[in-house]
Amino acid sequence: MPGMGTSMAGTGAMFEFDFMRHAFWAASIVAIVAGCSGYFLVLRSQAFAGHALAHVGFTGATGAVLIGIAPLWGFLVVTACGGVGMALLGERLEGRDVAIGIVLAVSLGLGLLFLHFFTSYAVQATALLFGNLLGVDAATLRTLAVLAAVSLAGLALISRPLLFASLQPELAEAKGVSLRLVSVLFLLIVAVAIAESAQIVGVLLVFALLIAPAAAAQRLTSRVGSGVLLAVVIGLLISWGGLALAYYSDWPSSFWITALGGAAYLASGLVRRAG
Repeated sequence: MPGMGTSMAGTGAMFEFDFMRHAFWAASIVAIVAGCSGYFLVLRSQAFAGHALAHVGFTGATGAVLIGIAPLWGFLVVTACGGVGMALLGERLEGRDVAIGIVLAVSLGLGLLFLHFFTSYAVQATALLFGNLLGVDAATLRTLAVLAAVSLAGLALISRPLLFASLQPELAEAKGVSLRLVSVLFLLIVAVAIAESAQIVGVLLVFALLIAPAAAAQRLTSRVGSGVLLAVVIGLLISWGGLALAYYSDWPSSFWITALGGAAYLASGLVRRAG
């Protein structure tokens, strides 16, 4: 079967390049973190909060570029602060989509203003907005791995009270669970996941890895453990598939990852209807 041999050879050649190996490792790390944290984000109906944090983080990343430090750290710090702020506001954020939307627009505009003062960073701006998975180097890969380990450990530690507070908040509070503390800790973990995901697909497309796999998984199973695992698997498949398609088509990997994420969500709806 010559066709299969050619395909296998092409796949092997793809991993001969350091940047492709780094990209696959980075995509895998981010898909695992995004799948786990994204599942609870969707379960808690906080998908819009994740979108808001991504835009706020863009301001932090561009501010970091402005003062000469790595964008990832600016993104992480400002996103973490934004997550804590949202958690402390709690119920006062409910029904305030317009206000949050305005904050998002202002944050994005402020980030672009920062880049205006350093026009030589236009390429970095594009990478921040749309991701640059093929540009991940070994140092960034190590940083992503450390952040992933910290966020997954934190999520494991709060998983039981988080699940209790997500499914039965009134009962959890009556049992002594601090809903505000759980919310603060969870959104800090989400901030790390968003900062990592933005390195892969960018600020504007962060939903592709954070929300789409988790939403698809929740359509396919109601069990939490199976749902988290399925969200991770879907995230890995769309990340790996997006990278492979980018390699063979020379189209942006972010496009393929977001397209596959949307396709996975639509497919999950068809499967649920068929079942």
